[in-house]
Amino acid sequence: MKPSTLDIRTVCECNRSFNCQTLHPQISVINLQHPDLQEDAVKFEFYAILFIEKCNDGCCGCGRRSDDYTCATMVFLQPGEIFRMSEAGALPDKGWLLAFAPDLLHRTSLKNLIRNYTFFSYRKQEALHLSQREAATVTDCMEHVVEELRHAVDTHSATILSRLIELMLDYCTRFYERQFITREAKNKALIDQLKALIDRYLLSGVRCGSEGISPQYCASELGLSVPYLQDLLKFETGKSLDEYFQLKRLDAAKSLLLRAENSPAAVAHHLGYANVQYFSLLFKKITGFSPNEYRFSRN
Repeated sequence: MKPSTLDIRTVCECNRSFNCQTLHPQISVINLQHPDLQEDAVKFEFYAILFIEKCNDGCCGCGRRSDDYTCATMVFLQPGEIFRMSEAGALPDKGWLLAFAPDLLHRTSLKNLIRNYTFFSYRKQEALHLSQREAATVTDCMEHVVEELRHAVDTHSATILSRLIELMLDYCTRFYERQFITREAKNKALIDQLKALIDRYLLSGVRCGSEGISPQYCASELGLSVPYLQDLLKFETGKSLDEYFQLKRLDAAKSLLLRAENSPAAVAHHLGYANVQYFSLLFKKITGFSPNEYRFSRN
């Protein structure tokens, strides 16, 4: 039997689906206590933030690990994304849903800043797992949203609500960085896998393209989303994936130059540099040696 999906197009529809009063047509905080849905999944046509207090599998479906906190879990969804909690239900048994339409952000600073919160593009399995204190902070942010929603809509509403959302997202950015720290050992293993993946790619004998290995390929091989991989790498190394690749490509060039049969031109061609002149200039800028000087100094 084909899984069914509940397509919720607006915040008002969302309120009706969960028997919740509409205090503002573009934003709502909804109690998810035992949601009564017949469908297997939900498609939100607006931004949706799930604050999960209880789920049937202990949030293993959201990627919780042994070194994660267990008080609550958060999942961030972009407009148009389909969500399914588990085989047992489309949504968690207990928690909260913060739903807000992109139009709410019109003429607010968050309209341009929301793209910086890359966790909206993470997979469900890359969810945020909160400690008791962190969960209390997020709950407090949501309570401030609810308090503002009880105020009559006026010219200040969108600005105040967007700032409250932004504050919560800033806290979640902090908490995701903390999660990178508590997952340090596993994350370093992922970086080692990425390094080995790039090394195999560079030294495989297949000529690299000028743009190098694709982020999609790396993320797929590591079982991650591209945004999560990019953020993890930036946190662990301070480098973007492209910057990290270029450094690894330079390391590969050093190894290849030490083989007597490889000329600088051959190495430049093998590693996908535009031409040997560009390769030589870049190599000397970073190492202080021209490719030939490097070969002779090491041999």
